[in-house]
Amino acid sequence: MRFLFIHQNFPGQYQHVVRHLADQADNRVVFITQGNDNEMVGVTKVVYSTPRSAAGAPHLFVREFDDAIRNGLAVLEACRVLDAQGFRPDIVIGHNGWGEILFVKDIWPDVPLLGYFEFFYKAIGTDVGFDPEFPSHSSDGSRLRVKNSINLLGLDVVDWGQTPTKWQWDQYPAERREHVSVMHEGVDTDKAKPDPDAWIGIARLGLQLTRQDEIITYVSRNLEPYRGFHIFMRTIPEILKRRPNARIILIGGDEVSYGRPAPDGMKYRALLLQQLGEGIDLDRVHFLGRVPHRMFLNVLQISSVHLYLTYPFVLSWSFLEAMSAGCLVVGSSTPSVTEVLRDGENGLLVDFFDQKGIADRIDEVLDHPDRMQALRDNA
Repeated sequence: MRFLFIHQNFPGQYQHVVRHLADQADNRVVFITQGNDNEMVGVTKVVYSTPRSAAGAPHLFVREFDDAIRNGLAVLEACRVLDAQGFRPDIVIGHNGWGEILFVKDIWPDVPLLGYFEFFYKAIGTDVGFDPEFPSHSSDGSRLRVKNSINLLGLDVVDWGQTPTKWQWDQYPAERREHVSVMHEGVDTDKAKPDPDAWIGIARLGLQLTRQDEIITYVSRNLEPYRGFHIFMRTIPEILKRRPNARIILIGGDEVSYGRPAPDGMKYRALLLQQLGEGIDLDRVHFLGRVPHRMFLNVLQISSVHLYLTYPFVLSWSFLEAMSAGCLVVGSSTPSVTEVLRDGENGLLVDFFDQKGIADRIDEVLDHPDRMQALRDNA
């Protein structure tokens, strides 16, 4: 079969399925994307660039819409070139979030189009306004209504849709979600699995850490409030006081993936370190930044307790990879975490804002004779 995938950041959520399909000799896999250095054997990568308007900037509410239309038109041109070269896919699979799939049917009206729908935005009941430290703005309802125009246009054009979790599915309008299936893209459980011999080194201190140590782990693409970084950082002084042998390992960059940037041009990590001062002992709290996937898995494999906090928002791959690696996950009792993590069965839940509760749950695990091995096995 001939498969055409579309995602601005190759391979995105399609990593595992693309690899699986490309490994089959009878398939041809083409992937339209924006430029990056990622490559995959057996996949033909088609790179597009999006021209920007030289005119004045559009209204803030429609900047993303403007970008989406430009992305969609650039992908349309890439599809037109492929068609002229004799490539007609049997199916097109693409992420709708950046407008890239909006015009594919203009080239191949009869080719099935499966769209990835990640999040339908709301001013009440999801991420916006969840954290009182970052209150919502009076214009958020209007802004998000415009933002959802890309969602709605995509739902009109696809033959079927896909979203990763039931909670994400529930956010879409009832009349639209009839044609959207709940189907997570998966994690590689052959790689993310327990390893009793795993270890990592902290070169600066000449340390080698293993599962025998008290290791508390936290992972996010970027260290930011949407993933509870500020809550965890404010909990660390109490954790260090209670657990004199514990070490804390944090993985993540200093940019902002979601939500607002830190004030005054600062990064959230620097801001919180400044605020907490000597409460954060950098000989016991280790910021690794962004690391290769293999090292990320090693950190999970030596973890005694893995903390995952999030606003009500899309679920991180790292959360599922932590469960797959046999971590004891202490997760926030927010959707869609609660769709996967069942308190006392395959992990522990805690209120997102409850710093004492987080420290208590960490104690609960570390004081347990086998660090709750039964829950790890269930995870």
